[in-house]
Amino acid sequence: MEVEASIGQFDTYMRDVGGLAQITRWNRCRYARNFLDTLFDSQPLVFDRITPEALIQYVTDQVHHYQPGTVAALAGALRGYLRFLQFNDMIPTYLVEAIPTPPSWSLATLPPSLCGSDMECFWSAFDCSTAIGKRDFAMAHCLADLALRCQEVADIRLDAIDWRAGVLHLPRTKNRRANLLPLPETTGQALVDYLHRGRPTCTSRAVFVYHRAPLGQAVAKTTVRGAIRRAFSRTGLPWSGTHVLRHTAATRMLQAGVSIKEIADVLRHRSIDTTMIYTKVDLPSLACVALPWPERWS
Repeated sequence: MEVEASIGQFDTYMRDVGGLAQITRWNRCRYARNFLDTLFDSQPLVFDRITPEALIQYVTDQVHHYQPGTVAALAGALRGYLRFLQFNDMIPTYLVEAIPTPPSWSLATLPPSLCGSDMECFWSAFDCSTAIGKRDFAMAHCLADLALRCQEVADIRLDAIDWRAGVLHLPRTKNRRANLLPLPETTGQALVDYLHRGRPTCTSRAVFVYHRAPLGQAVAKTTVRGAIRRAFSRTGLPWSGTHVLRHTAATRMLQAGVSIKEIADVLRHRSIDTTMIYTKVDLPSLACVALPWPERWS
């Protein structure tokens, strides 16, 4: 109970003082809770037991179980929790600096993406003869064509689509800015097919709704994620998450000659440096600038 009370106060601090989004607060609370459960188990919450040695040991133990990016997020969450404790005069100031920074080299990995044949296989996994199949197919196009996130797909409203202008209005999303995206023809056709021939009659203004109980209510992001996972499972492709579709959309735009700045705008990246990783997967362009292999000395 003491752990949950402290985590609840931490969440309130992040919301009121830090102004962080709900999903960010949820993740940081999860990492902080795991740390407290590991350190204290079922014992009372005594903050004097949070020492530099305990922090270093915990973070280094996690390196063996998670990817570098996850460990970096975990370390950031712990720093945030310690700053909260420091803000309330519960711990000394030096403890925040005791958390090690896991090595994470920028642009070290290649983002996964689907090739043309993989995409054809993926689209064939949806049964568009059923209402739910039409819905899942349209949600998948929002992910693959517009590079949306699951929550952004679930939050699309009927009045957010400007059919005449061919644009989609996104509310304030992860970057806290409203966005305006062009609506590709393939996405528009999938949406029209679902809205006219699949979506149940209801009062909800959400585009994507449940077809079973609770009938007519807006779907959750878990519904979007589940539809994509089931589609990948039916195809046998070696993916299960939705982010590969976002990576694929960015890769296809780059290979079509779209500028990095425009791709960053579509992906809603705050920094263009985040988008630069996709330049490593533009193999045709990279081949044009590669020097020929030197001939063997005779």
